[in-house]
Amino acid sequence: MKCLILVNAFAETPGTRQVLRMREELKKLGVATEIRRNDFFCARIADGDISLDADLDFCVYLDKDKYVPRMLEKRGIRLFNSAAAVEACDDKMTTHIILAGTGIAMPDTLPGLLCYEANAKLNAAALDKAERLLGYPVIVKQSFGSIGNGVFKADDRPTLDAVAEKVKTSPHLFQKFIASSYGRDMRVIVIGGKVVGGIERRSNGDFRSNVGLGGSAVAVTVPEEVRAAAVKAAKVLGLDYCGMDFLYGEKMLLCEVNSNAYFDAFERVTNINVAKLYAEHIVRSLDNRP
Repeated sequence: MKCLILVNAFAETPGTRQVLRMREELKKLGVATEIRRNDFFCARIADGDISLDADLDFCVYLDKDKYVPRMLEKRGIRLFNSAAAVEACDDKMTTHIILAGTGIAMPDTLPGLLCYEANAKLNAAALDKAERLLGYPVIVKQSFGSIGNGVFKADDRPTLDAVAEKVKTSPHLFQKFIASSYGRDMRVIVIGGKVVGGIERRSNGDFRSNVGLGGSAVAVTVPEEVRAAAVKAAKVLGLDYCGMDFLYGEKMLLCEVNSNAYFDAFERVTNINVAKLYAEHIVRSLDNRP
């Protein structure tokens, strides 16, 4: 079998540790694996049809560009994760909408007010309602972002006005702040419909807990209710692999789902070989194809 691992077209170094670990484990299973930036137009439309400029049986897709995976899938190439799953997780508001009504507890969330004119005035009445429904502090998130980027905490109305002004021309959401989870959350990794483990991430003074922002992590036992929620969310979203972030409230609340979750820190503190488990799931999935 031949695998293409696609990473973002503008990645400074296509072979990060995580990507190299995936290639290493796939090669151990007999899979010829190539790592490429998503910048060589491996799929294109020519003569009215999709043409491929790559020799592959399947693709580990570690980018968020939504066009290439759709084209690959239309040509019958299996992706890990699928195009639809990556799109559902990449847009944080879409993630919450898809998971709504499934019995999975999530923070109260309002869709942002998308503005098409940069000089348009904020909708004061809408922000009045947002502060009544969510209280302060209120979290404002840009719908597309990772490693805590585009996430803001507004402690009062002037700050909310300023943040809303900042994000008004990009998709975003407003979310209830969970004070009991300030600066900490639980990251759970799910592979092939099974929880493989969890870590608690703690910040160094920031309300965001991302290790990439200087936080720390320790291995934890994942409670059964979190396991059940994580497995259900992965199934609903159609994910082969993901990292899910749960907040500590009166009950654990699913905050975000990451289809391309980094696992360096996770492997380091848990001694769980995430790359091996993911590679084995991929090969097993392909072997079971009809």
